[in-house]
Amino acid sequence: MLRLDDHWVWDFWLADDGETYHLYFLKAPKAIGDPDQRHWNVSVGHAVSADLSDWTVLPDALAPSAGPAFDDYTTWTGSIVRADDGTWHMFYTGTSHAEGGLKQRIGLASSDDLHTWHKHGTAAILESDPRWYEQLQDAQWPDEAWRDPWVFRDPGGDGWHMLITARSRAGDPEQRGVIGHARSLDLLTWEVQPPLSAPGTGFGHLEVAQVEIVDGSPVLLFSCLHGELSEGRRRTGERGGVWVVEPRDLLGPYDPEQARRLTEESLYSGRIIRDRAGAWVLLAFRHTDGDFIGEIIDPIPVRLDPAHGLRSTQPLPM
Repeated sequence: MLRLDDHWVWDFWLADDGETYHLYFLKAPKAIGDPDQRHWNVSVGHAVSADLSDWTVLPDALAPSAGPAFDDYTTWTGSIVRADDGTWHMFYTGTSHAEGGLKQRIGLASSDDLHTWHKHGTAAILESDPRWYEQLQDAQWPDEAWRDPWVFRDPGGDGWHMLITARSRAGDPEQRGVIGHARSLDLLTWEVQPPLSAPGTGFGHLEVAQVEIVDGSPVLLFSCLHGELSEGRRRTGERGGVWVVEPRDLLGPYDPEQARRLTEESLYSGRIIRDRAGAWVLLAFRHTDGDFIGEIIDPIPVRLDPAHGLRSTQPLPM
């Protein structure tokens, strides 16, 4: 478990160099008093582990830029991939003071060793496209959603794909959440694509998406809290948490209407990763027990059940 005495910890992402797991996580000092203010007092922490349970905390990996920049207010959730030349690339969310933190963009930092990261200038590498995605000036939501980049190789070898927490430019405002999409050949230049899911499925947004091949089948994870579900879902008694969809193809299309909850809302921002034995495990942060908690749980084994989809193989912590 990763628990810090003086900081809250929440969304996270991982890199595995073959010997050590590197965990990158959002953190904010508890001294600010109000956990709802953590998003505006954030840095990206770094910890390492051999077993995904016992973590050694290292110096922070990223912080907001000092000068005028797309990320001079916040640095939020991302993902890491390794290029063919061995360079590690971290894609992350940034917001600026210029828009009061309300417009989200995607940035890039690179590293040779997963410890020291160098940002690619002061400009974002990717912004949302108004052809398909809701913009700040006409948003039916508190902000312009364009965050949580999840980057992975094209299964056919044709470059890279990025999944993004985004909102459709059309449809019922409380159900505009979609999985945004972008493509790249070189990890540096990106082109926005239409979303890989449709709006109107009962979600205001689909956060921290991740797609993997588990036991030969594609699996999509995302998170959504009770308050961001549509009124229709809430009326049926639906709750928030980590959700899972089993699409036919790694690249979708994804149908969130078919999503099942993998966890209760006490856990959030779920990620699956292989342990050293090759088995899939789930990590998530402890969200609330009435009050915000902010710590990352020990790994929970999961497997793909042919009849019931992705399931945990032991009780999940509450």
